[in-house]
Amino acid sequence: MADAEPTTSARHWIGFDLGGTKMLSVVFDDEFHALAQNRKRTNGNEGVEAGLDRIEKTIAKSLDEAKLTAKDLAGIGIGCPGPVDLEAGILCEAPNLGWEEVPLQEHLQSKFNCPVVVCNDVDAGVYGEYRFGAARGARCALGVFPGTGIGGGCVYEGRIIRGQRRSCMEIGHIPATALGPPSPEGRRGTLETLASRLAIAAAVAQAAYRGEAPHVVELAGTDLAKIRSGVIAKSIRAGDSIVEEIVRQAAEVIGRAVAAAVLMISPDTIVLGGGLVEAMPELFVTEVHDAVARNVLDSFAGSYRVTAAELGDDATAMGVAAWAQREIDA
Repeated sequence: MADAEPTTSARHWIGFDLGGTKMLSVVFDDEFHALAQNRKRTNGNEGVEAGLDRIEKTIAKSLDEAKLTAKDLAGIGIGCPGPVDLEAGILCEAPNLGWEEVPLQEHLQSKFNCPVVVCNDVDAGVYGEYRFGAARGARCALGVFPGTGIGGGCVYEGRIIRGQRRSCMEIGHIPATALGPPSPEGRRGTLETLASRLAIAAAVAQAAYRGEAPHVVELAGTDLAKIRSGVIAKSIRAGDSIVEEIVRQAAEVIGRAVAAAVLMISPDTIVLGGGLVEAMPELFVTEVHDAVARNVLDSFAGSYRVTAAELGDDATAMGVAAWAQREIDA
């Protein structure tokens, strides 16, 4: 996302991505040209008070870089990694951060004196793809973003699908099998425990330890923390066939879950995003598409397309800023 020169637009928006590993604050004008951005790594060990202080400072720094103040803001949108109470603007839980019941909307409104809209980060990312990226023009866009976990979101006729009060589409937590390893919450066989980047990396580390993935050993050893999306992709290109098989099996599991969603809501566009997909787009798109095709009724054939996301790391910030504009202007 290239920064642009400030415009004469009277209104400006903050899109804030409170990711599991990063914070990103982007200042947009009313046409969603990026004027400035500020990025910080998320400290998973810090408490809520320290985290809120970092959010404030990240936003303030991006405003400084855009040569604006809080008085220039029409609103702030913040995308959060976890379920959100949409009416109260509360982050219900963010396991990666160790946060629960955080009143983000109330806190940021008091600090910046402007409307604040709180949204799940994957919902925001899918909305970003709907407005500006791979799902433009879709009637129903389903997004699945495998990363440390697996996030899901859906935009139907221009609106994010939601519950009465809560965000939803927590596709990573749906049960995929009665067996399998437990999730941190104690549920066995969820999509995340079988097919997230963390699950893939664990299987790859075991293969490397057994001597079946020599290129992984060269790149990262058997250290799970170092076996990230880029390492996995490089090892496949270098010829580690066992790693490719592990990734294809995970994509097959994701595809079966997507097939269930196709049968329920019939999306015309299925967007796959996140670091794994960015590193191996053709593999994931092909494998998920084929798995969906094998697991839906014949009458659904040709009713959907599977595509890789286009906006990358910018999707959540752009999407949540645009969603804030929509909600505030409604």
